Amino acid sequence: QVELSESGGGLVQTGGSLRLACAVSGRSVSGFTVAWFRQAPCKEREFVSVIRRAGGATYYADSVKGRFTISRDAAKSTVYLQMTSLKPEDTAVYFCAADSTIILSSLWTPGQYDYWGQGTQVTVSS
Repeated sequence: QVELSESGGGLVQTGGSLRLACAVSGRSVSGFTVAWFRQAPCKEREFVSVIRRAGGATYYADSVKGRFTISRDAAKSTVYLQMTSLKPEDTAVYFCAADSTIILSSLWTPGQYDYWGQGTQVTVSS
């Protein structure tokens, strides 16, 4: 059974940094495309970043490009999201999601991912 578990959220001031981790158990993380999504109160879940299963290509939402970096450690079966220059608008619950067969055109669509973590809260104070 595949399970995802996020960690690393917390409270940080504007301009600060956090590193989120998504630990994948049940199967090797290398067999999955893993994405980060976030959801702020009263807003829809939105795409943040993804690292593809094959080749490790990465993509970012325009709102986080240049500030966030996604990476994968196969030995630890974990995907990380390094977040820098955080802004109050980054405040949200951050979720990781995984899928083994997702295609390029669906990477940004939450409903296309089979597995989800429970989420971790990130709060950026102004």
